[in-house]
Amino acid sequence: MRGVDGVTAAEYAEHLDTNIHSLLLRLQRGQYVAQPVKRIWVDKEGGKKRPIGISVLEDKIVQKAVAKILDVVYGYNFYGFSHGFREGHSQHMVLHELREQCRKQNINWIIDADVCGYFDNIDKKLLVAIIKQRVNDGGLLRLIGKWLKAGVEESGELSYPETGTPQGAVIFPCAQ
Repeated sequence: MRGVDGVTAAEYAEHLDTNIHSLLLRLQRGQYVAQPVKRIWVDKEGGKKRPIGISVLEDKIVQKAVAKILDVVYGYNFYGFSHGFREGHSQHMVLHELREQCRKQNINWIIDADVCGYFDNIDKKLLVAIIKQRVNDGGLLRLIGKWLKAGVEESGELSYPETGTPQGAVIFPCAQ
């Protein structure tokens, strides 16, 4: 998929070395600019729609690097049965584990709960404050701040929501 810049992964790969070198130089010089995400809507159960933000490829590359660092910082806090948005974990692992626990403990029912609009209502300032409790690297904090402030493009209109994170980005994932 194309982000707001219109560039596909295949097009970016045509000049991969040059593009990555340029990205690295912009990061080192503090000239990297996070691009707005392109919002699309995907169907959910019950006829509802979920907003998904499509990031440009360079943002995805940098976000993946930052996500790997944050995983080292926060990863030890997660239990083995915590699978959400973690590398090496999947929905299939959750279903397998759930089935096994129900079978072993003779559980006949399950409650399914979803926090409605969770990602849309995240307090950005509070999120950054929580990250600052463990991350003392100004560069990482600036990158996260840039992504939170980059804006959302929908139907040709650019907006800068006060709250929420764009679901679907590498750094701000969503349930898939």
